[in-house]
Amino acid sequence: MSKTFFSAFSRQRAGRLLPAAALVAASLALVPAAAHAAAGAESPPGARAAAGQPRGARIVVPPVLLGDAADCAILAGNAVTNTGQTLVVGDVNVSPGTTVNGFPPGMVRGSIDQDNAEARRERAAAIVAYNDAAGRPPTATVPQVIGNDAVMTPGVYDTPSDGFILSGTLKLDAQGDPNAVFIFQAATLVTLRVSNIDLLNGARTDNVIWQVGDSAFLGTLSTFRGNVLARNSVTVNSGAAMFGRAIALNSVVQAAGTTSGPATRITVPTNPPTVTTLTSSPNPSHVNQPVTFTATVMGTDQGFVPTGTVLFRNGSVIIGSAPLNTSAVATFTTSALPMGARQMTAVYVPNGTAVNEGWVYFEPSQSAVLVQQVIR
Repeated sequence: MSKTFFSAFSRQRAGRLLPAAALVAASLALVPAAAHAAAGAESPPGARAAAGQPRGARIVVPPVLLGDAADCAILAGNAVTNTGQTLVVGDVNVSPGTTVNGFPPGMVRGSIDQDNAEARRERAAAIVAYNDAAGRPPTATVPQVIGNDAVMTPGVYDTPSDGFILSGTLKLDAQGDPNAVFIFQAATLVTLRVSNIDLLNGARTDNVIWQVGDSAFLGTLSTFRGNVLARNSVTVNSGAAMFGRAIALNSVVQAAGTTSGPATRITVPTNPPTVTTLTSSPNPSHVNQPVTFTATVMGTDQGFVPTGTVLFRNGSVIIGSAPLNTSAVATFTTSALPMGARQMTAVYVPNGTAVNEGWVYFEPSQSAVLVQQVIR
């Protein structure tokens, strides 16, 4: 199937998209939306479950793959503009336009590609990702204003209003699953001044997708985590810190840098990975016998020791947690395991690790399954 991209997804739910004639001329084969099976997150209070999806059902959402676009901190169709002090960590790409203005005074720690083969390839990957996100059936419909310390679990969210407004702090809770995916679908996105997104219990920036049918505006001094896939434009206002990617497929990414103090930031997630291992003793164990689980987290950032918490899971259920000690080891003891072969995992949930006068943020990780045999 080949047609001007997005036209198959110009329904209201996918973001109230503009007519296809408004698009930059481009024809790409659309990627069919994958089937989305149920089993993984609960709808937030007040959410309306999608048709056929029982309220409170747990769901698993497949990831939206950015492909070649993953290296881009900024990707625009027509132009990238900046004023003042802005730090971009990652590549800056524009295609089919060629305009990139404002660097310097802005600084780019990455490459700048202007309608060359790489820029065209990465824009094509971003279009596929946009269409994938737009084509996902929503698992819940929520009010226009989100945040204000609300906690949302993995899922695909839309709103009956024209767009999302982020106020205060929005907390995205992965519930101990580092692969948990959050997709937000709307025509517009506005984050208010000093608003914030917190990632909890293993949530990862790469798995937070904001599919915007028109344009996105990140407010002054806001802290934003996630990837904006906008059909038209993205504006990052003065002093905002964006951890993710600003992608404006048809128009402009505009950054308003600061004149003093910390620079406006647009940063591709570059957190060092971790590896979590899990052991237990004794194994096998008897019913009502205490079993001690030991999780070890290895970081890859120049020997710095990860800090944070480990969640211990029996199947998909979190049964306990413990902080990492100074050797990045956490232990948890329980005598409440039922009889049988218990599928145990440990999930590392990071917090910032102080390094000199800065911080290192390690990636969450999950151990391989450890089978704990519980006998009579």
